[in-house]
Amino acid sequence: MTWNKDRRGVMCSPEIHNSTAERTCIEVATPPEFPNGIPGIWSPEHLFTAAVSSCFMTTFLSIAENSKLDFKTFRCDARGTLEQLNNKYRMTEILLEPHLVIVQEKDRDRALRVLQKTESACLITNSITTKVTMRPHVEVPAKLELT
Repeated sequence: MTWNKDRRGVMCSPEIHNSTAERTCIEVATPPEFPNGIPGIWSPEHLFTAAVSSCFMTTFLSIAENSKLDFKTFRCDARGTLEQLNNKYRMTEILLEPHLVIVQEKDRDRALRVLQKTESACLITNSITTKVTMRPHVEVPAKLELT
């Protein structure tokens, strides 16, 4: 992490490069909810929430593959709640809303079990004290009728 200017910095990893072997970095800043915060730039709070969401996704992909769950799409929306408690700011809750489109209706219960197993197996979720709540959405696409 390197300070840039104002309340901005750049975060890079020596292990992450793009396809042209250049280092890929992320600009981070104080969120706009704080004094002198800057909108439109990743904040530690965004990254915290994203860590939970991305861990949930990668854990789901592994469990779904091992379970041979046939699905068309997966997306996980996440919202973090920042609160001040006892004069300290804390991320008090993260709401995960995985949206899963499965191929066949008969797989709905299995898909829900895979999502629940994902929730209990996620390394990041198991490493934090923030409450993580999951509201899964499982759909089967309507069949297209040809005329």
